[in-house]
Amino acid sequence: MSTILATLGTDRARRLRAALTALLVAAVAVCAPFYFAPFQVFQLTMVLLYAVALAGLNLLVGFGGQISLGHGAFFAAGAYTAAVMLDRYDTGHLATLPVAAAGCFLLGLGFGVPALRLRGLYLALVTLAFAVFLPPLLKRLEPVTGGSMGLTVDKPQPPAWSGLAEDQWTYYVVLAVTAVALLLARNLLRSRIGRALLAVRDNESAAEVMGVRLSLHKTLAFAWSALFAGVSGCVYTWVIGFVSPDSFSFVLSITLLAGLVVGGLASLYGPLLGAAFVMYVPSVAQDISEAAPGVVFGLLIIAVMFVAPTGLAGLAGRVRGTAARRLTRTTTPAADNDRTSDPEPSADDDRTSEPEPSAPPTPADPAPAVAEPVGAPPRTEKE
Repeated sequence: MSTILATLGTDRARRLRAALTALLVAAVAVCAPFYFAPFQVFQLTMVLLYAVALAGLNLLVGFGGQISLGHGAFFAAGAYTAAVMLDRYDTGHLATLPVAAAGCFLLGLGFGVPALRLRGLYLALVTLAFAVFLPPLLKRLEPVTGGSMGLTVDKPQPPAWSGLAEDQWTYYVVLAVTAVALLLARNLLRSRIGRALLAVRDNESAAEVMGVRLSLHKTLAFAWSALFAGVSGCVYTWVIGFVSPDSFSFVLSITLLAGLVVGGLASLYGPLLGAAFVMYVPSVAQDISEAAPGVVFGLLIIAVMFVAPTGLAGLAGRVRGTAARRLTRTTTPAADNDRTSDPEPSADDDRTSEPEPSAPPTPADPAPAVAEPVGAPPRTEKE
């Protein structure tokens, strides 16, 4: 397998792994309703719709570099748009989806104007005020929203030819909407808008010098984020069949932001992991302590962030990097020993090697002649 991946190259191998992972996840997602109880299928459905909301929040916070504590308000706007259309005007369920998406997009476009002047904690405070302000407003608009009693609507019913139960059919409808929404978010991030958001997040001054319009892309970040939240709220109305102002308090906005941070900012898989955290961890906290589930929930968030500071999406990369470093440390000394050890000579080397020609000996230098005085008798051999 390693030889095949080396032949294909790094990029093609990465694409192959991504395609195989996507096929495996799709197969598990399609077969899941047939192997779980109805309540567990309901929990999976809620994970999918929360993933859509977190994907929109990821565009704004993870890739846009802005912070929002009012995402639950856009979620509520989409939910009430669908509920009012189903209850007051008796429209079909699918007809409510584009209306909720368009309405929340325009709402986010208008709300993105304060983002041009505010940033950081000031922007977070304004968005939090929007989340706190909306539930009382919904209670005041009783002729339209039903006031504190809320609205009850019908859930989508499975067609007779499908042979599916109501929870299974709802799951597949939400699965289709989630797949389209996540694919749209992925393509959006790979377009010019996504690259501009990354440039604005990293360095606004440099992005403006390169021709990026800060006001336009900051406003569009809020608009796209609100669109995904509105779609998620609309699907929430289909699944629950009931909406009320108390279901969309500011705690929902904080929970969504915490789920995104735990799942992993600026990650394509972070929204799915964060949605699972938002759905299952409160249930676990309730089982651990019925008296103070909020305390257990907070401690679990602290524990997860201590183990995975970059979120659950980055935990796999950290584990893989740690394993690779340890493997390198264990193999490097052995390789050094192999390189430093001298090989023993073999008999074959003695037979095949020929002696190198030696350099001819150089004649010894003659002794220097001793100078004799003029007129001296010749020296005999005895002397």
